Amino acid sequence: MIDWNHIDTVLLDMDGTLLDLNFDNHFWREHVPLRYAEKYHLDIESAKQELFPKFRNAEGSIDWYCVDYWSEQLGLDIVMLKQEVDHLIAVHPHVVEFLDRLKVLGKHRALVTNAHHKSLMLKLERTALHHHLDDMICSHEFGVPKEDTSFWSKLQVKLPFDKQRTLLVDDSLPVLRSAHAYGISGLLAVSKPDSQSPPRQVDEFQAIYDFSHIMPEL
Repeated sequence: MIDWNHIDTVLLDMDGTLLDLNFDNHFWREHVPLRYAEKYHLDIESAKQELFPKFRNAEGSIDWYCVDYWSEQLGLDIVMLKQEVDHLIAVHPHVVEFLDRLKVLGKHRALVTNAHHKSLMLKLERTALHHHLDDMICSHEFGVPKEDTSFWSKLQVKLPFDKQRTLLVDDSLPVLRSAHAYGISGLLAVSKPDSQSPPRQVDEFQAIYDFSHIMPEL
């Protein structure tokens, strides 16, 4: 699937790609509604009916990924709530072996995430993934999410890469479409971002179930 002789840079999403999306899905679908219901004296279903439209309206924007935005909007300490369920933060199978093999082969390994830096720090504390990466870039640095094609031009200024010799692995189809529009040639989707949900059918891009499918040989 991947000719590693033609790849110099590997751009890697975090949530759903390197890390199990179960944490984020549980957090926003169950834990935030629970704490919101407790604070505002609602039943859980009423809390979800209030929250989910707010979430949908923000999807694809930088606000959707901003811890501070949601803390202000909901009157909740989002970082503290994430810490309450941080035992669910988990690295996907074969990720560390994959990253370490890339290092041996001299590939540049860059995390490119829409996650807010406060979320990133929490997840790095739990996983120590930063020991297996060369660069980490949050889209909040640029003020636009990866779904916006201008993200990639801003990224290229900070982290020069050859679009024809770069691989992006991401579980978000809108992000992959954005990268494709920018001209990044190597694009891979993740078909099972959440360990607790069945694999997705991905037709638009080549997709992997886990990183064993593209493990480079040494």
